[in-house]
Amino acid sequence: MANEVRSQVNIKLISTIRPIDGESESQEMWLTGQLLEKAGSMYLKYEEVQEDKTIRTTMKLGHERALIMRAGAVNMRLPLNIIEQQVGHYESEFGSMPLVIDTKKMTFTKQVVSGDFHVQYDLLMGGQSVGNYTLDITFTEVQ
Repeated sequence: MANEVRSQVNIKLISTIRPIDGESESQEMWLTGQLLEKAGSMYLKYEEVQEDKTIRTTMKLGHERALIMRAGAVNMRLPLNIIEQQVGHYESEFGSMPLVIDTKKMTFTKQVVSGDFHVQYDLLMGGQSVGNYTLDITFTEVQ
């Protein structure tokens, strides 16, 4: 297997959704996960439980491009690219929907034992914006 550096991390995740037709909603989660460095890329992996269902999330972190993949109760592929819109998809028990992601801002900083990832994007379905999404993630290695 390729050189792989793996470490346990504590994750603080703040997700804010500003729907086009409704109230802004924020959710804060404290999770444990893994930070993986593989082939020059950084990956953050964690699991969350919503309504007794597990969702496994893998994020490929970057400065201009990133990718959020979720599997389990929700299946989603959300490519983020600061330069151009990307096409992804969302699947749930109600069916599959194509998504267009228009990334507005993205920053990623990695220190020796911690890091931050911030992204702001608009989500479009059927050519219409459904809202503005912000993810703020801070992770710290477990010592």
